[in-house]
Amino acid sequence: MRSTGSIRLRVVVTAAVVAAAAVGGWQLLPSDGDNVAAINVGTTDKASSLDPAWAYDVGSWALYSNVFQSLLTLKTGAAKPTPDAAKECHFVGQKLTTYQCELRNDLVFSNGKKITAQDVKFSFDRILRNKPDEGPRSLFTSLKSVRADGNQVTFNLHTGDATFPFKVASGAGAIVDSAKYPAQGEREDEVVDGSGPYVITSYEKGKLARLAPNPSYKGAVPKTGKPVDVHYYEASEDLEKAWEGKELDVAHRQLPPEMLSKLKPGDENVRVSEVDATEIRNMVFNVRKNSPFADAAVRRAASYLVDRPKLAHDVYFNTVEPLYDAIPKGIVGHGTPFFDLTSRPSVEKAKAELENAGVQVPVTFTLGYAAGGATKPEAEELKKQLDGSGLFAVKLVEKKEWEDFQTGYKAGQFDAYNIGWVADFPDPDNYSQPLVGRDNSNANTYVNPEIEKLIVRTQSTSARENTVDDFKALQKIVAKDVPLVPLWQTKDYVLSNGEVGGVEYLSDGTGIWRLWELGRL
Repeated sequence: MRSTGSIRLRVVVTAAVVAAAAVGGWQLLPSDGDNVAAINVGTTDKASSLDPAWAYDVGSWALYSNVFQSLLTLKTGAAKPTPDAAKECHFVGQKLTTYQCELRNDLVFSNGKKITAQDVKFSFDRILRNKPDEGPRSLFTSLKSVRADGNQVTFNLHTGDATFPFKVASGAGAIVDSAKYPAQGEREDEVVDGSGPYVITSYEKGKLARLAPNPSYKGAVPKTGKPVDVHYYEASEDLEKAWEGKELDVAHRQLPPEMLSKLKPGDENVRVSEVDATEIRNMVFNVRKNSPFADAAVRRAASYLVDRPKLAHDVYFNTVEPLYDAIPKGIVGHGTPFFDLTSRPSVEKAKAELENAGVQVPVTFTLGYAAGGATKPEAEELKKQLDGSGLFAVKLVEKKEWEDFQTGYKAGQFDAYNIGWVADFPDPDNYSQPLVGRDNSNANTYVNPEIEKLIVRTQSTSARENTVDDFKALQKIVAKDVPLVPLWQTKDYVLSNGEVGGVEYLSDGTGIWRLWELGRL
């Protein structure tokens, strides 16, 4: 999914922002009758929409994993999904084209209405009605139709898709009340009717979400958590200020890289949870006919000039590491195809590429990015590297709001743009189809027939270890055709003040925010 701090997905814009939440003074009466102060969580990852059919970004999905319920869910570190709203789910037959789930019959929405299989079908049908670049529609390219019969839900797929259970378990699989959400279009009243471990008691978009445990919840989470106030901040520096001012119990995504680089295990009253996450950031090329990057030679030339180690060191203070593949380390199929083509920046190689293609220099283009975190110095460093070659002239375009940036790149307003990506699930398919497949979430109009064949073949393979060669072949095509340039991979940092436990389970880098794991010590 896209990430406004680095971009995710699921779509991780290039954004180097960190998520967190904060609170102050709000109290709820829990079921045991004791007053419990809300845990204050701070983040810069804002929710773009409370409607799961209309958002595909880290901030929105972080909330969805707490206030909505899917048929399946992913537990911390789990290799496969586990039932949540479903009793069980399974593929029918060996072709992986029919997937069935039996819905639990004891579930209700937070408004008291019983959840039915028709609600599940309705929730998926809403997404299928979207345009390719709306919400998480790009995640369901294999989904043909959904049928509901009694408590049984049947998903019919165009082609075999071994990863489909993971997609059902994501924020895109959130079940909504068919009586409260429009069949087509976004719900706009900023009210949530879900069945997750939490309910939203009040919400001020971009500023504060107050969450209380849902007493009606039944599912995979054995025990709902404590009240939580999520505070949203405009910039990483604002989040840092709130943390330093002791306004927060927990801070997650995105604190300034320089601050993170200076943290020490022995720091007083600070506990740091560091996870080897699979969040990445890419420079994406708009390949529409009116863009200079419609020419693959221009895309290759630009990729030869990017100095990833310098970005990691000078901009991110080594809190990220250079990435030479759209599939990051830790995921099956990872390789170094971009490094293999050019192990270090080469003006000579870039110049030869442009000369052979008959391209006049300098090539002028716009590079867009969303404000927040280190995205501005990152864009400035990329401009410096490309301009310094004498082969390109880069004009930077900053958008203050994520929604404006998203609207801009979807409309083709930028020739290139930086976007972060956080995996929806730990499989190489989630770094392939949504990023470089037809109707991808980057909305750059890129299509490659050979990549499409490999995507279909890998999705149809149930033994995922047997897909390694195909994914490496796919990424070699990406390195040669360059619809995007992988920039870096980062770890996931969560800070707590020592008074709150469970932070090590809050995030595992998949975009799921397990607020119910937090508790006061």
